Amino acid sequence: MTALIVAASLLIGVSLGVLGGGGSILTVPILVYLAGQDTKEAIATSLFVVGVTSLAALVPHARAHRVRWRTGLLFGAFSMAGAYGGGRLAEYVPGTVLLVAFALMMLATAFAMLRKPRDGAKKAARAAHRDLPLKHIAVEGLAVGAVTGLVGSGGGFLVVPALAILGGLPMGIAVGTSLLVIAMKSFAGLAGHLSGVSIDWGVALTVTVAAVAGSLIGARLAGRIPQDVLRRAFGWFVVVMGVFVLGRQLDTAVWTHPATWAAFGAAASAAVAARIRRRSKKTPPRPVPRARQDAAPR
Repeated sequence: MTALIVAASLLIGVSLGVLGGGGSILTVPILVYLAGQDTKEAIATSLFVVGVTSLAALVPHARAHRVRWRTGLLFGAFSMAGAYGGGRLAEYVPGTVLLVAFALMMLATAFAMLRKPRDGAKKAARAAHRDLPLKHIAVEGLAVGAVTGLVGSGGGFLVVPALAILGGLPMGIAVGTSLLVIAMKSFAGLAGHLSGVSIDWGVALTVTVAAVAGSLIGARLAGRIPQDVLRRAFGWFVVVMGVFVLGRQLDTAVWTHPATWAAFGAAASAAVAARIRRRSKKTPPRPVPRARQDAAPR
């Protein structure tokens, strides 16, 4: 089992290094389902693991000039305040509720990433050398930080979309900058959790060492992956992990209930209809063949 935990922990680091997020999305399930920790202990431990791993992954991104320092430090400072408050509040929320909320937020964020507008790349290019406005950083930082502390997520799955979609940063820079933010608010969230949770430091350090090794590998790969591919990979990765966590938490009766499948069917139908509608708007009308024009009655 230890070997399996170490192998899975390597994926934590690779995810953080390549995508700038996904660390806690992997860490919490690994600690709960493989290491046998209870939800709240796993959440606190994940914040330590992700905080240290993010710092390690940040170094190669910084050397490659993929970090926006002013934006990252300000976003991180506001996030730390929200993360500490969320960590204190988590003590009074049941573990199952935390994990279900965690999964639902992952799915919502993945949807936002996969639906990024076509002109997003142009917007990112215009903002490539410009920092975000302070008011945007404050609002987004506090909100993302509160979620981080509450559900034990380093927040990369929220920070990267906030920087890339709302802030207009290029995906590569959003990934690098998110690691600075994640490290800052992970430690703040951990401080909030430690008032009511104890950590098994042996497990925490084992997972952390493996994750740091993976993060150095992931950071080297990040600069070689196209921006659009990186964004889509991030979105689908979060979808898979969100469905997995949600499936483990919800009772079997929920999944077999007709209302659940009716809701899934309606959502799938709406998604297909929306996709067809978007494609039909972009497809130019076919020209009428000349022979048919000549044959038309006058």
